[in-house]
Amino acid sequence: METGIATTPFGRRPMSLAMLAAQNESREIPKGRVVEKWQVYRNLCEGKSIVGIGDRALAVLNALLSFYPDSELSEENGLIVFPSNAQLSLRAHGMPDATVRRHLAALVDCGLILRRDSPNGKRYARKGRGGDIEEAFGFSLAPLLARACEFEAAAERVRADNRALRLMRERITLHRRDIHKLIEAAVEEDVPGDWGGLWRRFRAIVEGIPRRACIAELEPIVAGLAGLHEDVDKLLEIHMNSTNPSANDSQNERQQSDSNTDSIFEFEPAFERSGATAEPSPPEAERPKGYPLGLVLKACPEIIEYAVDGIA
Repeated sequence: METGIATTPFGRRPMSLAMLAAQNESREIPKGRVVEKWQVYRNLCEGKSIVGIGDRALAVLNALLSFYPDSELSEENGLIVFPSNAQLSLRAHGMPDATVRRHLAALVDCGLILRRDSPNGKRYARKGRGGDIEEAFGFSLAPLLARACEFEAAAERVRADNRALRLMRERITLHRRDIHKLIEAAVEEDVPGDWGGLWRRFRAIVEGIPRRACIAELEPIVAGLAGLHEDVDKLLEIHMNSTNPSANDSQNERQQSDSNTDSIFEFEPAFERSGATAEPSPPEAERPKGYPLGLVLKACPEIIEYAVDGIA
């Protein structure tokens, strides 16, 4: 675990309590903690809206991480990188030097990196006789190691919100499709009901859907479409029941006649003795005589292209 007193930035850069808190947090890293640096970076990219960091600042952080020699962040390998602004600009795809400095300050303000400035403000490392780095001045990546779990939780929260938003939009799409086609079919089949009013109500809800919306904005829209869908279903169900009132009775009668087993044993021997065979009823008698034009056009829309004067 890192120990030491607070360090302040070089020159006229001010010190803040937030920077002091970030330094204290970086000293409380559990011993032996190791995280994959690019996984931490991916979590930050996904959870940037929660952490409060922008795309350009993340590009500068990506450049800083590329100067860290190991793939895993750990205190044993050291956590200080010390590239110059010129080298950072090259690895940030030619970002101007002033822009690099501005986004470095943003990373410090968000507590993602710490400044460890040298006495003259330069970034460098001092090596010992064995060639190992004894002391380095530059930017400390310790906050990334200390807050790795926080960034992972932020990324998972954003992923969960995105999944919920995607499911909400799917429900809206399904309701829109079903309501539109059900009202269209009811109008074509002359089903009684205030279909014009339901259509205006449907269009009012649909036109109020924002192009970019959060879950809180879409919840009342889903509720309104679900209520409208239920009203349309009720009208169609009432019409279907009114046009076929004796369906249940005829079904019950057929069930009773089929369950009369005495009649089966009574008539089958007669057919066997006489040698007569029972003729099946012609299948044409059970087929409907025709289909509504709207239903045919809906099932086979391609035939419209072959009608020169239209179909009626």
